[in-house]
Amino acid sequence: MIYGFIGTGTITEAIVTGALSSSLPIAKIVVSPRNTEISTRLAARFSEVEIASSNQVVVDASDVLVFAIRPQVAEAVLKDLSIPKGQRVISLIAATSHEKLAAWTGLEIGNFVRAVPLPFVAVRDGVTAIFPPDEGAERLFNALGRAAPCTSKDEFDLLAALTALMGTYFGILERTSDWLAHKGMDDAMARNYLTPLFSGLANAAGRSPDSGYAKLREDFSTKGGLNEQVFEDFDTKGGTEALIKALDRVLERVKR
Repeated sequence: MIYGFIGTGTITEAIVTGALSSSLPIAKIVVSPRNTEISTRLAARFSEVEIASSNQVVVDASDVLVFAIRPQVAEAVLKDLSIPKGQRVISLIAATSHEKLAAWTGLEIGNFVRAVPLPFVAVRDGVTAIFPPDEGAERLFNALGRAAPCTSKDEFDLLAALTALMGTYFGILERTSDWLAHKGMDDAMARNYLTPLFSGLANAAGRSPDSGYAKLREDFSTKGGLNEQVFEDFDTKGGTEALIKALDRVLERVKR
């Protein structure tokens, strides 16, 4: 199988790194010349990576074509390409519908699978939402962690919206670390405690797939204790409201 990437950014690098470190049968990966730093780094690291002279060369060489470009430039880039009618395409372009992709490329809607891979695919971890379910895309993303095939666009949009929580997750760690520093704690000490603390909580949820999050929150909160106090403050003093409003705003953008 030959994969071709239109766009060579952070996510492309993560997918290529994970894929070529997996057992997937890949003959070659062709990447577009844009972002010379990343494409050169990939070609130097993996003998299977070839840097194309243009985006059209990527198209012509690929069994599976991956769109990994920013939505702001997607229309201009894609309209400039001549893509065979039967081409299989995985689109990673955020908030860009099947209908838009079809209009910009001249392909049928059924040629496209949309996916939302996260940086963890570089180490073959995490989960990637895809829509619609597709055997080839599922094979790829299961090799890079786990694929989450969605049966409807609404389901896919909801999962796509959740990826916007990554910055907030690290933002909570950042603000907590800042609080500890303000109280006089060394930054290294704070990080060495916070990172495994939050990692342990995620692992606890993974080990308890049949427990709802409310049940886990209760299990990790003594009645009248400190954990209960902090969550009540968060929930009643605007934290939950701000989170829901933020997710609603992201979902509006995703659905465009």
